[in-house]
Amino acid sequence: MFNRNRPTMLNRAILVNLTSGNAISGVCTYEGREALVLRGVTVHEIDSEAAAADGEILIDRINVDFIQLL
Repeated sequence: MFNRNRPTMLNRAILVNLTSGNAISGVCTYEGREALVLRGVTVHEIDSEAAAADGEILIDRINVDFIQLL
């Protein structure tokens, strides 16, 4: 359920941990009920170095394990 007292992630640096075990960090430019959009993204994969990604990344909420505000 939506909690109005929850701090917003908009225009903040976040780390999104995915159910696959990978993580994506960047600035959240859209926070919707079903998806997130991040800019300035770095992709963190298991057993490899972090890699920068161009443009924006759309993440479906179904794939999100947990989110950390940085």
